[in-house]
Amino acid sequence: MTGTGTTAPHPGATVRPLPIAVDTMGGDHAPAEIIAGAVEASREHGVRLVLVGQAPRIRRELDRYGFMGKIPIVHADEALDMGEGALASWRKPRSSIAIACHLIKQGRASALVSAGGTAGVVATSRLRLKGQQGVMRPAIAVTLPTRPRPTILLDAGATTDVKPEGLVQYAALGTAYAQILLDLDRPSVGLLNIGAEPAKGGKLTKRAHELLAGGSHGIEFAGNVEGHDLLSGRVDVVVADGFTGNVALKTMEGTIRTAFDEVREAMSGGAAARFGALLQRRRLQDLRDRLDPDTYGGGVLLGLNGTVVIAHGASHARAITSACELAHRLAAGRIVERIREQVALTRTSRFGRRTHADRDSAETPAREPDAPEPKEPPASA
Repeated sequence: MTGTGTTAPHPGATVRPLPIAVDTMGGDHAPAEIIAGAVEASREHGVRLVLVGQAPRIRRELDRYGFMGKIPIVHADEALDMGEGALASWRKPRSSIAIACHLIKQGRASALVSAGGTAGVVATSRLRLKGQQGVMRPAIAVTLPTRPRPTILLDAGATTDVKPEGLVQYAALGTAYAQILLDLDRPSVGLLNIGAEPAKGGKLTKRAHELLAGGSHGIEFAGNVEGHDLLSGRVDVVVADGFTGNVALKTMEGTIRTAFDEVREAMSGGAAARFGALLQRRRLQDLRDRLDPDTYGGGVLLGLNGTVVIAHGASHARAITSACELAHRLAAGRIVERIREQVALTRTSRFGRRTHADRDSAETPAREPDAPEPKEPPASA
């Protein structure tokens, strides 16, 4: 099936996906750290990859690891700068991200991994891969370090202005994602709000609560959740609009970073504290690994005709390795097909009529005209 990165397996099965296209030019430490992480993913974890970017620079880096000829290279003339916004998707049609998306559309890659600027990655991916049929707006899903298992938060910033039906679709996207990432049949979904009561919040969250509580097929709705519930593991998936989700995510990241710095300072304050830290070294290491964003590989842009993993711009090799593993796992779990099936369940009401989301999708013209496709990129060793 072109554009999905898989053949047609039996429902629920996993497949051996096509290679992951890695944007080697995106990120503060590109291409050295990006390629180092890609080499680790290939060598230690067996992830099949194709490296996209300026071929001479990629070859030099691969040669450092004795990996020349072991990972295919596709040359890209241009790269998006970290500070470039959404318009970069038009200004640079031959960027490494655009070429990687083209590989997915051609059926030569199953997913994209990039540590480039979020605005540029999202805009280029939306322009080149297009949204899945029936999906109103894409969403970025991120992993929160909760116990006993992680929690999925979406949208973390892809779309700031959504309708209530869009939040219902985010619940469907998050459900499909959690089924693969967390290995759950029916993950629970909560709606981020200012109170647990159904009547709390503004028009957006009130109406979204009504739709979710009305029995949208395939969604295990657990009601509203508040900000203090985000790290409690109360639900498996937390749904919010992109503005709210992004603020919540960055607030948590800053709080976790500050708290960990305080703990580290307290543990090095004196001989007794250092001795205690030594005794708790393993637990402190486990805590650091659990709270480290590099462990989770980055956010995933859901709702497009292809899988896009967006690593942090400051990612080092370890984060890129995790991102490649995450992209491989999602492609093997057929995330694009899972989302298509899950969204289809939410698009029809209990009475068989079309929902508002269907009417909006059918009546609203595309906001962006299609740009010329880049010429087919040749592969080089």
